[in-house]
Amino acid sequence: MIVVVAPGQGSQTPGFLAPWLEDASVRDRVGAWSDAIGVDLAEHGTNSDAETIKDTALAQPLIVAAGLVTADALLAEGRRSLVGGVAGHSVGEFTAASVAGILEPTDAIALVAERGRAMADAAALESTSMAAVLGGDPDEVTQALAALDLVPANHNGGGQTVVAGASDAIAKLAGNPPAKARVIPLAVAGAFHTRYMATAVDRVAPVAAAASVHDPTLPIWTNADGSRVDAGRRFVDLMVQQIANPVHWDAVMASFAAAGVTGIIELAPAGALVGLAKRGLRGTPTVAIKTPEDLPAAIALLESAAETDAQTDQQADAQTSQQHGGVTA
Repeated sequence: MIVVVAPGQGSQTPGFLAPWLEDASVRDRVGAWSDAIGVDLAEHGTNSDAETIKDTALAQPLIVAAGLVTADALLAEGRRSLVGGVAGHSVGEFTAASVAGILEPTDAIALVAERGRAMADAAALESTSMAAVLGGDPDEVTQALAALDLVPANHNGGGQTVVAGASDAIAKLAGNPPAKARVIPLAVAGAFHTRYMATAVDRVAPVAAAASVHDPTLPIWTNADGSRVDAGRRFVDLMVQQIANPVHWDAVMASFAAAGVTGIIELAPAGALVGLAKRGLRGTPTVAIKTPEDLPAAIALLESAAETDAQTDQQADAQTSQQHGGVTA
């Protein structure tokens, strides 16, 4: 079973949309989304520098737009039927929701644009930030966070936790990390998935409630607790509440393992989630789609998994037939 995953904020890099925009149809589609939300996605995805696209109001729709464009290319020509499920990390859940059929792409872009603006405004109320903590003794890390009034925001698995809080506290943690731990400040503009985002939840909730929502047509797992969600409206409600609550990507990966995942494909701007999978789901084949040049490897992984699944089904059918004396119904 192959799952397709969509990255969250912090994955963006200058120019990451440029190779995708070489396709005229993609330029037209991104242009239509830009007009709809009042943000020039093509300009910011090609020419803006890292500091500019760190802005939450720009980063979030850019990341979702890139993911949707990538998914279209990956799942064209009937390949969507080869996908075993989808999930997204933080804002990547909006990409995943669209891929799963919960939200139309235009609605996903519009909703995430409002999310980005609301979270940027919430972040402007106080100087806050986030950092990845890798390794270290869990008890010592917990004590260090408590001493600085920092909280876990992303439980990413594989020995990585993203913490959030006041910017000066993040700086102190980075300057004096717990023993045997590395602290890496992230290119984000606020303490996402914490109480600092409460005002953003209040703003996004009524917009999400008015959106057209459908039940998923692909399996999809939530960041809230890693469980599979079968009702589209519930998934959207969880996405909204998750703005001010921790991401449990470790639980999502545990659900992948329980479901029998045999490969992971990460949509653009890819890299972070396949990195986590290499530590949290050791031995699972992965493909990170960063540019269109990565599509053949991703398509090959999808198609090879489908062939393997078909062979497994044939063997199971043959075994069942033998057990019943060759009689089938």
